[in-house]
Amino acid sequence: MKIIAALLLIALLLAITIGVGVYLRWRQSRPRRHIAHEVVQPERLGADGLGENATLLQFSTEMCARCPGVHRILSSIADDHEGVLHLDVDLTHRPDIAKHFHVLQTPTTLVLDGTGTVQTRFGGAPSRDVIELELARLHGKAAHA
Repeated sequence: MKIIAALLLIALLLAITIGVGVYLRWRQSRPRRHIAHEVVQPERLGADGLGENATLLQFSTEMCARCPGVHRILSSIADDHEGVLHLDVDLTHRPDIAKHFHVLQTPTTLVLDGTGTVQTRFGGAPSRDVIELELARLHGKAAHA
Protein backbone atom coordinates (compact mmCIF):
# COMPACT_ATOMS: atom_id res chain seq x y z
CA MET A 1 0.00 0.00 0.00
CA LYS A 2 2.83 2.39 0.84
CA ILE A 3 4.51 1.66 -2.48
CA ILE A 4 1.37 2.60 -4.42
CA ALA A 5 1.03 5.86 -2.48
CA ALA A 6 4.70 6.67 -3.09
CA LEU A 7 4.37 5.96 -6.83
CA LEU A 8 1.26 8.15 -7.04
CA LEU A 9 3.08 10.96 -5.25
CA ILE A 10 6.04 10.67 -7.61
CA ALA A 11 3.70 10.67 -10.63
CA LEU A 12 1.90 13.76 -9.30
CA LEU A 13 5.17 15.63 -8.70
CA LEU A 14 6.39 14.67 -12.17
CA ALA A 15 3.16 15.92 -13.77
CA ILE A 16 3.38 19.23 -11.89
CA THR A 17 7.04 19.67 -12.90
CA ILE A 18 6.28 18.98 -16.55
CA GLY A 19 3.31 21.37 -16.47
CA VAL A 20 5.40 24.18 -14.97
CA GLY A 21 8.17 23.54 -17.52
CA VAL A 22 5.78 23.66 -20.47
CA TYR A 23 4.21 26.87 -19.16
CA LEU A 24 7.59 28.56 -18.68
CA ARG A 25 8.78 27.50 -22.15
CA TRP A 26 5.54 28.82 -23.68
CA ARG A 27 5.78 32.12 -21.81
CA GLN A 28 9.48 32.56 -22.58
CA SER A 29 9.23 33.14 -26.32
CA ARG A 30 6.15 35.37 -26.24
CA PRO A 31 6.55 39.09 -26.86
CA ARG A 32 6.09 41.36 -23.87
CA ARG A 33 4.85 44.83 -24.73
CA HIS A 34 3.82 46.07 -21.28
CA ILE A 35 7.28 47.28 -20.38
CA ALA A 36 8.85 50.57 -19.42
CA HIS A 37 9.48 52.28 -22.76
CA GLU A 38 13.04 53.36 -22.14
CA VAL A 39 15.04 55.17 -24.81
CA VAL A 40 18.29 53.27 -25.44
CA GLN A 41 21.48 55.25 -25.86
CA PRO A 42 23.64 53.43 -28.47
CA GLU A 43 26.90 54.86 -27.08
CA ARG A 44 26.33 53.02 -23.81
CA LEU A 45 26.20 49.76 -25.76
CA GLY A 46 29.32 50.52 -27.76
CA ALA A 47 27.37 51.17 -30.98
CA ASP A 48 27.67 54.08 -33.39
CA GLY A 49 23.91 54.45 -33.80
CA LEU A 50 20.57 52.76 -34.14
CA GLY A 51 18.46 51.71 -37.11
CA GLU A 52 16.47 54.38 -38.90
CA ASN A 53 13.21 52.43 -38.61
CA ALA A 54 13.96 49.82 -35.94
CA THR A 55 16.77 48.12 -34.05
CA LEU A 56 16.90 44.48 -32.99
CA LEU A 57 18.97 44.58 -29.81
CA GLN A 58 20.20 41.14 -28.78
CA PHE A 59 21.85 40.43 -25.44
CA SER A 60 24.13 37.38 -25.49
CA THR A 61 26.90 35.73 -23.49
CA GLU A 62 29.88 33.64 -24.50
CA MET A 63 28.40 30.47 -23.00
CA CYS A 64 24.92 30.84 -24.55
CA ALA A 65 24.12 27.86 -26.79
CA ARG A 66 21.12 29.45 -28.55
CA CYS A 67 22.64 32.90 -29.09
CA PRO A 68 24.47 32.15 -32.38
CA GLY A 69 21.24 30.88 -33.97
CA VAL A 70 19.31 33.93 -32.80
CA HIS A 71 22.15 36.14 -34.09
CA ARG A 72 21.83 34.59 -37.57
CA ILE A 73 18.04 35.03 -37.61
CA LEU A 74 18.12 38.65 -36.42
CA SER A 75 20.94 39.58 -38.81
CA SER A 76 19.04 38.03 -41.70
CA ILE A 77 15.87 39.92 -40.77
CA ALA A 78 17.79 43.20 -40.49
CA ASP A 79 19.38 42.58 -43.91
CA ASP A 80 15.93 41.99 -45.42
CA HIS A 81 14.40 45.22 -44.07
CA GLU A 82 15.60 48.67 -45.02
CA GLY A 83 16.36 50.87 -42.01
CA VAL A 84 16.52 47.94 -39.55
CA LEU A 85 19.76 47.34 -37.64
CA HIS A 86 20.79 44.32 -35.57
CA LEU A 87 23.01 44.94 -32.54
CA ASP A 88 24.42 42.02 -30.53
CA VAL A 89 25.74 43.01 -27.10
CA ASP A 90 27.86 40.45 -25.24
CA LEU A 91 27.04 40.71 -21.54
CA THR A 92 29.79 38.34 -20.40
CA HIS A 93 31.98 41.19 -19.18
CA ARG A 94 29.24 43.84 -18.90
CA PRO A 95 27.15 43.05 -15.80
CA ASP A 96 26.23 46.74 -15.60
CA ILE A 97 24.25 46.50 -18.83
CA ALA A 98 22.64 43.21 -17.78
CA LYS A 99 21.53 44.79 -14.52
CA HIS A 100 20.27 47.97 -16.19
CA PHE A 101 18.12 46.08 -18.72
CA HIS A 102 17.09 43.37 -16.22
CA VAL A 103 18.50 40.57 -18.37
CA LEU A 104 18.12 37.29 -16.49
CA GLN A 105 18.63 34.95 -19.45
CA THR A 106 20.32 34.94 -22.80
CA PRO A 107 19.39 35.43 -25.46
CA THR A 108 17.16 38.37 -24.65
CA THR A 109 16.01 40.52 -27.55
CA LEU A 110 14.60 44.05 -27.43
CA VAL A 111 12.83 45.56 -30.42
CA LEU A 112 13.44 49.31 -30.53
CA ASP A 113 11.58 51.77 -32.72
CA GLY A 114 13.30 54.40 -34.87
CA THR A 115 13.86 56.69 -31.87
CA GLY A 116 15.48 53.93 -29.81
CA THR A 117 12.47 53.41 -27.54
CA VAL A 118 11.99 49.83 -26.32
CA GLN A 119 8.72 48.52 -27.77
CA THR A 120 8.92 44.75 -27.27
CA ARG A 121 11.00 42.31 -25.22
CA PHE A 122 11.63 38.62 -25.87
CA GLY A 123 13.20 36.27 -23.35
CA GLY A 124 14.71 33.23 -25.01
CA ALA A 125 14.92 32.52 -28.72
CA PRO A 126 12.14 34.29 -30.67
CA SER A 127 11.03 32.84 -33.98
CA ARG A 128 11.59 34.67 -37.23
CA ASP A 129 7.83 35.00 -37.78
CA VAL A 130 7.27 36.72 -34.43
CA ILE A 131 10.06 39.23 -35.07
CA GLU A 132 8.67 39.91 -38.56
CA LEU A 133 5.23 40.55 -37.03
CA GLU A 134 6.72 42.95 -34.49
CA LEU A 135 8.50 44.90 -37.23
CA ALA A 136 5.26 45.04 -39.24
CA ARG A 137 3.43 46.28 -36.14
CA LEU A 138 6.06 48.98 -35.62
CA HIS A 139 5.92 49.99 -39.27
CA GLY A 140 2.12 50.19 -39.08
CA LYS A 141 2.31 52.23 -35.87
CA ALA A 142 4.78 54.65 -37.48
CA ALA A 143 2.58 55.01 -40.57
CA HIS A 144 -0.42 55.98 -38.39
CA ALA A 145 1.54 58.48 -36.30
